[in-house]
Parts: sequence; structure tokens; C-alpha cells
Amino acid sequence: MTTDHPPATPPSGGRAGTVGAEDKRKIVERTTDLCAEIYGERAHANTVALIDEVADGGWGFGGNVLTTAMLNGDA
Repeated sequence: MTTDHPPATPPSGGRAGTVGAEDKRKIVERTTDLCAEIYGERAHANTVALIDEVADGGWGFGGNVLTTAMLNGDA
């Protein structure tokens, strides 16, 4: 497999645009490998991995909107 991807962007709390191309490649590869480990080799050709980055404050849990500052204990 080639690795012609730009260097990964350091993570900064999971906000949209903070996961670099190299890290996305790793997520897709490892997710696919895990599915193949569980379901068998046939899963390699049939596994779909979707990386959906969410804007800061664009999600919530338990009725609360979450932000990076809140998750990092800064709020």
C-alpha cells in the first residue's frame, strides 16, 4: 500500500478539520482490518468506513451541547 498522503495534523480535541489525511488512512485501514478479524477475510473488500468530523459544538449527549473546551475541562 502506498502512503502518498500529507503529514497528519496533530489532534486538537476532535473538531472538524483536525484529523489529518494520514490519521484518516489509519482509521480506515484499522477499522477494515478489525472487521476482517471478526467476520473473515471477505470483509476486506466489503467494509465501508465513514469518518464524519463534526464542528465544535455540533453534537451533544444527555441533552447537553458539547464543545472541545468542555471535553478538555476548560469550560
